[in-house]
Amino acid sequence: MRLTVPVAKVLSALLAEPGAPRYGLDLMRLTGLSSGTLYPVLHRLRAAGWLVADWEDVDPVAAGRPARRYYRLTGEGIRSARLALAELRALVSVERAGADPAGAPAW
Repeated sequence: MRLTVPVAKVLSALLAEPGAPRYGLDLMRLTGLSSGTLYPVLHRLRAAGWLVADWEDVDPVAAGRPARRYYRLTGEGIRSARLALAELRALVSVERAGADPAGAPAW
């Protein structure tokens, strides 16, 4: 899984409560991502086996809204997401340590 900023945001939001199912609008609010960015990320995470998605069992007429599709990390997704985000944090720390106080690279 290529860890882009949007992917990292989605994984961080899902890892905040790994067992809690999240729906698209909820994830958009948590991450600040638009639907055009969020849903391709969710698709890639599902294709990689990191995420499962299930439609809620609700009567749209009774609920007054369409059924929501809930997303949840798999066990493998939780492990892989934690590892990927830890590696990203380590990389960012190393890069920051190599910069001068003004933020310019030290090369």
